[in-house]
Amino acid sequence: MDLGLKDRVYIVTGATRGLGNATAQALVDDGAKVIITGRDEKSVRAAADELGSDAVGLAADNADPSVAQRLVDAALEGFGRLDGILISVGGPAPGSAADNTDEQWQSAFESVFLGAVRLARVAAAALGDGGAIGFVLSGSVHEPITGLTISNGLRPGLAGFAKSLANELGPRGIRVVGVLPARIDTDRVRELDALSGDAEASRTANEALIPLRRYGTPQEFGRTAAFLLSPAASYLTGIMVPVDGGSRHGF
Repeated sequence: MDLGLKDRVYIVTGATRGLGNATAQALVDDGAKVIITGRDEKSVRAAADELGSDAVGLAADNADPSVAQRLVDAALEGFGRLDGILISVGGPAPGSAADNTDEQWQSAFESVFLGAVRLARVAAAALGDGGAIGFVLSGSVHEPITGLTISNGLRPGLAGFAKSLANELGPRGIRVVGVLPARIDTDRVRELDALSGDAEASRTANEALIPLRRYGTPQEFGRTAAFLLSPAASYLTGIMVPVDGGSRHGF
């Protein structure tokens, strides 16, 4: 299926590995150009090289207030346009309500929540009719995940912001969507499985709870996110799309 991405330009944050990287690859494979980010300059450069000539890598931390405008400017100056952004960040520290510290909450708020809000706001000012903003959120938007209390607190609020933004930007023809991964086979999920002390047993138990009986691949997530950002999804906005193998209990 042609998603209509040829020569369109997207920013993908947190794209040196995992879900962001898989989405950047799916966009490039369909003809788009991408600005990708990550905190480590060496990793960003390597990821951009792997993606090819249609990718530019910039070291950036979403928590930095100057980053949003710098990324938008890079897209406009380097490629002459901006068609969308996928806002992806690493997951906040695991832990319980009793264990997570104020510092962990503050750090996560700056990067996961406020950084995402800032990126969306600045990108929206540069986007025109047909533009798209995507947020990589989590299944915790609908159902809290044991051991991820900070994520459980921040992700639903960001989903509420995304829905509000969709309503505000809709009259300008700009779409806003959320993508809700669950057990996707990434480094982050493997690290969470390992917290139990027996990663293999944890994975087996989690797979038994998934109707498709397996973890998803980053590529499956990336293709879904690329579709949602593309003109092929031009009438989809204000929605939260689970990429979870059927794990969510409700509709």
